[in-house]
Amino acid sequence: MSAATLNDDSLLKGHWGYASIGDKISAIVLQRPLGWRWLLAFCLTGLGVGAFLTAIAYLFGEGVGIWGINVPVAWGFAIANCVWWIGIGHAGTFISAVLLLLRQQWRTSINRFAEAMTLFAASMAGLFPLLHLGRPWFVYWLAPYPDTMDLWPNWRSPLVWDFFAIATYLAVSFLFWYVGLIPDLATLRDRTRSRTKRLAFGLFALGWRGEARQWERHQQAYLLLAGLATPLVVSVHSVVSLDFAIGNTPGFHSTIFPPYFVMGALYSGFAMVLTLAIPLRHAFGLQDFITQRHLENAAKVLLATGALLAYGYLAEAFSAFYSGDTYEIALQLNRWRGPYAAVYWSMISCNVLLPQLLWIRRVRRSTWALFALALVINLGMWMERVLIVVSSLNRDFVPSAWRIYVPTVWDWIFLAGSISTFAWLFLLFVRVLPAISIAEMRELVSHPEEAKA
Repeated sequence: MSAATLNDDSLLKGHWGYASIGDKISAIVLQRPLGWRWLLAFCLTGLGVGAFLTAIAYLFGEGVGIWGINVPVAWGFAIANCVWWIGIGHAGTFISAVLLLLRQQWRTSINRFAEAMTLFAASMAGLFPLLHLGRPWFVYWLAPYPDTMDLWPNWRSPLVWDFFAIATYLAVSFLFWYVGLIPDLATLRDRTRSRTKRLAFGLFALGWRGEARQWERHQQAYLLLAGLATPLVVSVHSVVSLDFAIGNTPGFHSTIFPPYFVMGALYSGFAMVLTLAIPLRHAFGLQDFITQRHLENAAKVLLATGALLAYGYLAEAFSAFYSGDTYEIALQLNRWRGPYAAVYWSMISCNVLLPQLLWIRRVRRSTWALFALALVINLGMWMERVLIVVSSLNRDFVPSAWRIYVPTVWDWIFLAGSISTFAWLFLLFVRVLPAISIAEMRELVSHPEEAKA
């Protein structure tokens, strides 16, 4: 069946059965040849990975002075990138865990690659605080490891909070992703003709045979992990926001930061889901699984979270002036008309103004319009993180300490390198493991009345 003849309800009208779903999705991993487009993208992102590793090696040798950080702007792109990446990873947990508990069937076609996106994004986020340490080879000091001198980490340090928040997030997200993947690994084990692949898939499938008892245990573990992962949607980025909120620095010291950061995380995360889903469905002909309905639902989530984020911007500005605090007012005016005013108004355009186009149904149902808006939102959310970090630090309480932050070429290499590494890992993932859950798609077909509801 060609993609042109498929519509949003093709799964529900009986075009696909158990065998055909398995054939379609597993063929991407087992049978489909590597196309020149995939190879070109893989090589280009591989060059980015090489540049990223080279930059890390140079950083270890020279120190953080290669970045544009100074006094008082001791945090720069590295911390902004960390917050941006951990935010992107939130959508995967939300789609997989929260929507599963809410029994939202439309998550089925996008949850697998969204979970993989979470793992890769959280890995990128975890790198930057370690690189920012100055002496990253002492990173093990952050962990409460047993030692003879009874030394413990400084629990009042935000860096320690980030270590435990990101480590917990990665561990639970990996377990949730792997447990959901087990039935599909067994499917690939049974379908492959390669002895090596059969051995590898069989090893990680943990002896799965599809028995009723196994399915019962699997569903119990899956729901339990979903229950554990759901609070992480709120807690992890709330902890990251407290890195800023506990400080007395104007622009950081705000009680609105935890919900503000969580909404921003979901906003950027769903934008990244669309950024990955649209090329994925186009490249591998998955229009019958990732339908326009899925993309439109994601666009509606973008509208909702974008409205909450806009409210956060208004509340932040209102609180600054209503408080009467001279320093908070000065910071807000500095953002509007200071050296970083162009970044601020570009952020407002990308995160608030342009996404209003999603109110138009034609835009929500236009694949490439959604893709363009998703890229714009990702850019805007990155600028927001940079603005929070830099504009709050470059003008401190004492005017004699004011200093402008100017990123160096190494700052840009680390940003581009992390994006390339993320894309390289995702390209590798879609050719090694099924990007869509075979087991859950089969269950959706077997209960069409629930899916249609």
